[in-house]
Amino acid sequence: MEAIKMYCVICKQGQTNSGRVTVTLQRGESTIVFRDVPADVCVNCGEYYLSEETTEKLLERAERAVQNGAMVEIQKFAA
Repeated sequence: MEAIKMYCVICKQGQTNSGRVTVTLQRGESTIVFRDVPADVCVNCGEYYLSEETTEKLLERAERAVQNGAMVEIQKFAA
């Protein structure tokens, strides 16, 4: 299934293409970094958009890391 291209809501000029990004989430003193996250990425400014499913997975994994006491954690995203 091919991703639907859309115009970036930030720069309003670039279209998005499927790609991979690094997402950093912070809560309190915890910083969780996810690498290689699938996203739609603007070819003009680099802004990225995550699917609802990917966002849910990231938030669940970040919550587990925070509950386990992580101050800084780097994970490779695996669907």
